[in-house]
Amino acid sequence: MHVHIFWDTQSPAGLQMPVARCISSVLGVKTSVSENHVRIAGMNMVRKQVDAQALLDSIQAYKRRHEITDPILLVVHQDLFREGNSFVFGLARESVGAGVVSTARLNNEYYGRRGNDDDFIDRIVKEGSHEIGHLLGLPHCPDRECVMFKPDTLDELDRKKKVVCPFCRELLDKRLAAFLESR
Repeated sequence: MHVHIFWDTQSPAGLQMPVARCISSVLGVKTSVSENHVRIAGMNMVRKQVDAQALLDSIQAYKRRHEITDPILLVVHQDLFREGNSFVFGLARESVGAGVVSTARLNNEYYGRRGNDDDFIDRIVKEGSHEIGHLLGLPHCPDRECVMFKPDTLDELDRKKKVVCPFCRELLDKRLAAFLESR
């Protein structure tokens, strides 16, 4: 299993490799990072946010056009929303292997706090691992410390650990084994 992480040029530079390495460690999957080539679609000028569903459509089209079968996680700097939510940290569409994470609300400065790269990387890793977990077939988890717990606030995201709980780990291991057998 290999996951492509596309890092948008407007996202914070210099964090790509630490994030990719940590996600690999959390989930036990190989990752690679490259510059984003997916068109950023779905900008809502009134909201000043990008529709995450439209962005997933763009990733899906890119994958189809370039015959990519492995999952893609796109990291963008734009704030994301989806219908029914004022914002989302990220979103995934398992059926097509496409996920997106926004760094907009993951940095301390957004909340008027002093900037901290360690906090920033930690949050991107947790949210990226969460969305990739969905791409690998994991559902949301009720364990507040599991990376698959669905956070609605930054505090909930910060409370999570960069680990998959035993239940989710067992499910993930089964999914990865099934994927390897199908190859």
